[in-house]
Amino acid sequence: MSTLTTAPRVNSAGKNSGPLTVEELQATGLRDHWYPVLPSRLVKPGEMQKVTRLGKDWLVFRDAGGRVSVLADRCPHRNAPLSIGQHLGDRVRCQYHGVEVDPTGTVVKVPGMPGCALEGKQATLSLEVAEGAGAIFAWFPATPDSKAPELKLPDRLASDEHTHFLNYVEWKAPWRYYLDNVLDPMHGAFLHADSHSMYRGDTTARFRIRETDRGFFFEKTDQRGQNFDWVEYVEQNGLSYVDLEIPYGPDAGPGGPFGIVGIPTPITENVTAVFHWRTREVTGWEAEVWRFLYKTTLEEKHWEVLEQDRMMLENFAVDADQGEHLYQHDLGVARIRRMFQAAAREQAKRIAGEA
Repeated sequence: MSTLTTAPRVNSAGKNSGPLTVEELQATGLRDHWYPVLPSRLVKPGEMQKVTRLGKDWLVFRDAGGRVSVLADRCPHRNAPLSIGQHLGDRVRCQYHGVEVDPTGTVVKVPGMPGCALEGKQATLSLEVAEGAGAIFAWFPATPDSKAPELKLPDRLASDEHTHFLNYVEWKAPWRYYLDNVLDPMHGAFLHADSHSMYRGDTTARFRIRETDRGFFFEKTDQRGQNFDWVEYVEQNGLSYVDLEIPYGPDAGPGGPFGIVGIPTPITENVTAVFHWRTREVTGWEAEVWRFLYKTTLEEKHWEVLEQDRMMLENFAVDADQGEHLYQHDLGVARIRRMFQAAAREQAKRIAGEA
């Protein structure tokens, strides 16, 4: 079962040093999107943590009451990093000159010059934030007046009929490689052939793209219920994610197929924060049995599969998605690339027009 809480944030303060280009958007991620930033458990009440997301540094700040904020990691006075400052419960104090900034990005105190014009000004960029499914999400605006839609969690994470675990890793690979990997179900029959769940099924297949009102399915036409046979790409309310299922045998405990919801969040152009939610459709006592079985037996096996993906993608060259020789199995890869390239071009034009 999932709960979702939202915390509106001012996002009109702060500017980019220059309009983001198509190349920068493709390298560090589209704006006007919700992205998971960190697992909620990593920032407890009264704590703060520096992160890099979409190529910029941010301060994830949770006040004493538990409310979370994501601020640009720059003091509005001299751009000193707020992340090495002091947590004051409901604000952060810059270590350099003592300037205090609240969760909305408003300067509340300038000890060196009380009453100066900086006090009361929203001078630090503060992102709109929401929490759900064990993660902190932030809306990364394309322009100063971008407005975030309500965060809508993926179906498996919002449903009371599913239970899930959040898995968080960081990979030294571009974020687009993660999407290419998931939109390529055929790799399961080879890279993961010795895994506990993907050893069944043929090593040849035909695929098709099936359109939906929120994205598309990329699926095998001649096999179902044997391996990694399909993946859905979803984009709704500014959140993009992939959803897939892998069949499980009776020895994996109660519940139907094993589901994965995946979202890559760019850290830099060559490093990615990967969020996986591992799910099954179980409730009540069956959910408790599955959760116990997962933590004691299955989680280690799932890490082994994820490590196979990590090792492969981290060893790709940074230009490995150029000059390839794609074939029918790669329709999903080609489709997702075209979508993001078109979106980056459109967004770059809009940003340049409003910069």
